[in-house]
Amino acid sequence: MSRKVFDRLTSTGGAVIVVVLLVAGGLLAWGQSFANSSVHSQLAQQQIYFPTKAQIMTKGSENYPERSYLLPYAGQQVLTGTQAKVYARKIRQDIYGLPYHGVYSKLSAASLAAKPGTPAATALANEVEVAFRGVTLQGLLLEAYAFSVIGVVMFWGMIASFVLAAIMAVLVGLGFYHARRTQEDEQLGVKPAPAGLEPATTH
Repeated sequence: MSRKVFDRLTSTGGAVIVVVLLVAGGLLAWGQSFANSSVHSQLAQQQIYFPTKAQIMTKGSENYPERSYLLPYAGQQVLTGTQAKVYARKIRQDIYGLPYHGVYSKLSAASLAAKPGTPAATALANEVEVAFRGVTLQGLLLEAYAFSVIGVVMFWGMIASFVLAAIMAVLVGLGFYHARRTQEDEQLGVKPAPAGLEPATTH
């Protein structure tokens, strides 16, 4: 095969790869933007706020020793995946003090087994409601966090795609440049004879 033809074929293939990488990078950029905007808008609608610093530092508050991780977010509205994850942890600690550590299935079973109309049954019913609300909100917040992680993965995938596209574009350019400088009769894998030397002949 002619070396010039080979260079053109491989360079054309490389150009196709560049286009594919650019398209992939563009789709990843769109996906990352969509994930982040969706997480932000959904969380903003819920209007969830972290407790203030004064509330966190109140020594009489529940689980006070374990809440130092809340201080960086004191008073802030939950708008990002990271904030959602931290608030979900707060909810988990809030319901941990309930019977059965707030496990909804166990609380619900205990409530159903309690004698109706008794104070114990009423208390369990209230605790089941608290656990249900807490677990539901915790799940929604962790789902928002998962989507934000997907957005981060897409962001780095976008960067990788564009970087690889740039590198490949340089290689394609070099390939076409080499093809332009290659002689038409040069064959792939055959080293041309040095200039000025005639091929040996036999008599």
